[in-house]
Amino acid sequence: MSMMYSNVILDHGRITSLYVFVNCCTGAKMNHCGLLTAKKEPVPLKSIEVELEVRDHVATVVSTLLYENKEDKPLEAVFVFPLPGDAAVCHFSAKIGQTQIVAEVKEKQKAHEEYDDALSSGQQAFLLEESDQSPDIFSLSVGSLPPGESASIRLEYVTELAVQADDGLRFCLPAVLNPRYQPQGSEGGSVQVTSVPASLVPYSLSFSARVSSPRPISKVESKCSLDPLQYLNTEQTQATVKLAAGHKFDRDVELLIYYKDAHQPTAVVEAGQASAKPGTLMGDPVVMLSLYPEFPQAVMSSVVSCGEFVFLIDRSGSMDCPMDNSNQQETRIGSARDTLLLLLKSLPMGCYFNIYSFGSSYQHIFPKSVEYSEKTMEEALKKVEKMDADLGGTEILEPLKHIYSQPCIPSQPRQLFVFTDGEVGNTKEVINLVRDNSGSHRCFSFGIGEGASSALINGLAKEGGGHAQFITGTDRMQPKVMQSLRFALQPAVVDISVTWDLPKAVSVTVLSPPITTIFQGQRSLVYAQLTGQSPEVAEGCVTVKYSLTGHPSQNQLRFSLKPAEDTGLTVHRLGARTLIRSLEMEERERRGQQDGRVKQKVVELSVQSGVSSSFTAFIAVNKSDSKAIQGPLLRRNVPAPMMMMMSCSMPARLQRCAAPPMRNSLTGCSKLAAAPMRNLLTGCSKSAAPPRRNFMMGRAVSQSLSTQSCDFAAPVMGSRFDDGSWEAERYSLEECCDEGDESDESDKSERDSIDDEVEVAMPKQPRRDPLLQLVSLQKASGCWLLEPALAAALGKTSEEVENPKPSAVNKEVWATILALIWLHGFKSDVQDEWELLAMKAASWLCAQKAPCVTECVEAGNALLGCKVQKDSLGI
Repeated sequence: MSMMYSNVILDHGRITSLYVFVNCCTGAKMNHCGLLTAKKEPVPLKSIEVELEVRDHVATVVSTLLYENKEDKPLEAVFVFPLPGDAAVCHFSAKIGQTQIVAEVKEKQKAHEEYDDALSSGQQAFLLEESDQSPDIFSLSVGSLPPGESASIRLEYVTELAVQADDGLRFCLPAVLNPRYQPQGSEGGSVQVTSVPASLVPYSLSFSARVSSPRPISKVESKCSLDPLQYLNTEQTQATVKLAAGHKFDRDVELLIYYKDAHQPTAVVEAGQASAKPGTLMGDPVVMLSLYPEFPQAVMSSVVSCGEFVFLIDRSGSMDCPMDNSNQQETRIGSARDTLLLLLKSLPMGCYFNIYSFGSSYQHIFPKSVEYSEKTMEEALKKVEKMDADLGGTEILEPLKHIYSQPCIPSQPRQLFVFTDGEVGNTKEVINLVRDNSGSHRCFSFGIGEGASSALINGLAKEGGGHAQFITGTDRMQPKVMQSLRFALQPAVVDISVTWDLPKAVSVTVLSPPITTIFQGQRSLVYAQLTGQSPEVAEGCVTVKYSLTGHPSQNQLRFSLKPAEDTGLTVHRLGARTLIRSLEMEERERRGQQDGRVKQKVVELSVQSGVSSSFTAFIAVNKSDSKAIQGPLLRRNVPAPMMMMMSCSMPARLQRCAAPPMRNSLTGCSKLAAAPMRNLLTGCSKSAAPPRRNFMMGRAVSQSLSTQSCDFAAPVMGSRFDDGSWEAERYSLEECCDEGDESDESDKSERDSIDDEVEVAMPKQPRRDPLLQLVSLQKASGCWLLEPALAAALGKTSEEVENPKPSAVNKEVWATILALIWLHGFKSDVQDEWELLAMKAASWLCAQKAPCVTECVEAGNALLGCKVQKDSLGI
């Protein structure tokens, strides 16, 4: 009995399906190597060129994909790829020979019909559309590429760059699209995706960036190898950077851009399109306001001591993959456990908390949120320690519904923290639910690993009035999560209003949704349409008013109404995108309760602005060639590179074949050591899995998968039907290691042991981080006990720790001072991770009014070999 497993990564404009067969029961051999289609067809994609232009905090991205048909028959290719969820796709064109075809935005059904009509009549056609389920997934159809011809596809979008906790601006070019789990009963279907080793990718990638800003550029960083930053002027306000030679598009390309001065409030006014009618969005000027509210230092130095903190942890199988390929031992779920430890130790006394975890089902530690105490904290930590990536799929909707069904606790504002690798297919359903409950909580979201859905992670935070963070590559989860906890502990800003002071002849139409939350140091963006005539020297003023800890505050920004130069229509397109997303949300909320006027408004706005939406598509037809293209169309897919995730408990024999992680047929998870996977390998399960639904841009394909049969597969990519859906097509990666002429007995022995190998192949657990070892000993009140475990964490014996204690000081005070000295003396480089729990410890010490504190600090420094000042400890 043969067994097959799959995993998927999508590239920027390409997708492939990969099926790896492992013969567990028959001993049959597979002797070929490499990615092969059933008929060994060549791949039409030859190269990808990406050009990025960053102006201050706005990015324009141009991707050019070159296709060439070296076959003797015409081709049609369909590619599914990720884009940033908040991108405004504003240009799509194709160049065939010397003929340039610029696509138009049309209502989606009309675009489909026009595309199909063109292909049936032998014309060339190109179609670009957004997924109905998630705005960060697009599909590109290239139809009727004649033999011997090449086509150059140009795609352009604009997006804002997110501000990071360290004031860097983050740009991410998505390369990875993980499998999107679609719960049964949800609208639409799921995306099944697969990957291939980067060494097999038959196309090249080039990526270059140009950065300009009114302020000097201090540095540009990336997890990918970069050529040195090249400054273009002496002021260092313009620079270029490129990916180093030899880069393979096997992960998200992320840039972090740092300017020398802190972000300042700005306003950019952009003139309307000359050919557009005045009074319309594209015909009038549009202003983009970037606001950075500053709160009084007295308020920021304090943290609230109340709140209901609910942590929602993804425990689907994909969370068992490594955080980074360079460190195979640290898994996503392991990092989440460590982060929960820091979070629970950092919570203030008097608050309430609960922990939910989810996969195909969900669990909670307490029936309802409980008051934070030593007893409840320890009970939670014991259960957190046992959390594993063993709950199957990624069904986040039901646990969210359960959380929102719980009544809020009076005077305890609810703060929701969501940790997920973003592999869900019902993104819009989830975001709608968060938005419906936005008045009762704030939502902080964390996208873990390459390929986390930007639409989901950013959407949760945006609609939940919180903050979004992405943890990729070598990023540590803990500092980013603790930064969000600091935001959650900031006093809530309420009664937010924005008022405009403009010349009498100018009126304003705000395009952005109302500002519902403000955090210190975080940007708030506002887009607005300005209608009417004003003198060039005229000024406008916008005032943001709000209440903070009961005290009214305001921030004001004055700006010139003179349009900026050389911005093109970037601000208009971003403003249109913002309004389109708001209207789409409104249409989903009122679906079935209105006559389609909101949808029609979205279509009109999308067509007018040239910005894509979920109800429109870009369509281009080559009508210049009167000669019809003859012959049936051949369907071709392009292989995408893969990230090698070898730490997911894979048996050694499978690791030698360099295959991606096994996927549980029931859940899609990658954790081999889980009980369901054991049943899959042995074929001994008596239960059958429910039908899986696979989303191929609107087409739901049901499959009944049974663990009684090890041969399972899921459609990944395919040809488009007349209704705009896709039919699956498979690739197979044949075994990439030649095992020679092993005897049947050796094969049988290996087959007999493979199940045991799955059980024992777990990676050896590394020694616990010294910081986490120390933190785990802290009590809920903030203090430490003088015990052998503390001495071990400090690298000392019990006697060495106890002997220097001043006689007038009790053991808990002495132990707590030692812990604080150790943190400041040895872990100052990760202070973001322990700062809040240290503040709690310092508050506990101050409340003790202990004698001889200065003597304790001196003795502690002598014992630990540090030179930490008492004042820096906060006592």
